[in-house]
Amino acid sequence: MRMSSGARWSLAALVVVAALIVAIWPRGGDETVDVGDYPGSNRPTAQQERRQADTPEALAAARADAALGPCPAPTGPAPDASVLKGITLECVGDGSRVDLAAALAGKPVLLNLWAYWCGPCREELPYLQQYSDRAGDAVTVLTVHTDPNERNALARLAEYGVHLPGVQDGSARVQTAVGSPAVLPVSVLIRADGTVAKILPQSFRSVDEIADAVQQHLGVAV
Repeated sequence: MRMSSGARWSLAALVVVAALIVAIWPRGGDETVDVGDYPGSNRPTAQQERRQADTPEALAAARADAALGPCPAPTGPAPDASVLKGITLECVGDGSRVDLAAALAGKPVLLNLWAYWCGPCREELPYLQQYSDRAGDAVTVLTVHTDPNERNALARLAEYGVHLPGVQDGSARVQTAVGSPAVLPVSVLIRADGTVAKILPQSFRSVDEIADAVQQHLGVAV
């Protein structure tokens, strides 16, 4: 029996559909791949303290150019009330590890959360340097770099002429611990007992503006 033209077209269409179904049908065995099998697939880059490429050897020249001040050293045990208790991060200036709660205990603190790509941070950081120079030992000023690219952080600080001590926190542990919003820059004012006095999600535009905020929330006039 001779097939009509319409029947031939229908048969051809069925063959095409069948081929497409075979092509997209899920396969078992070795061809099935679970994304969780890939190294790091369940850990976004933003959760890494720093990039694997930022080894001490790779950062040596950038650290020398930046010439950052040393991170504060512990003078006693961490206060039980400290919001930073249990957080140890890398000091950007020399690669040492810093127990933040212990290192910042006993003195008012201004933590500045920033990132190398943040435009307002670029404007603000020099004012923080000037404020730290004015405050001396009365207030500890510590930067917290919140992007995994530590090399770029060092390059930016060298470019800005800012030599403040800082820690590397691409995992955003400090931001989470203090409960600051996911914006930059953010300044966190911390009392001598380690409790948070004020979170300021803003960019300071002068040294006096910083001094006024510290005096208002921490009671330290400089």
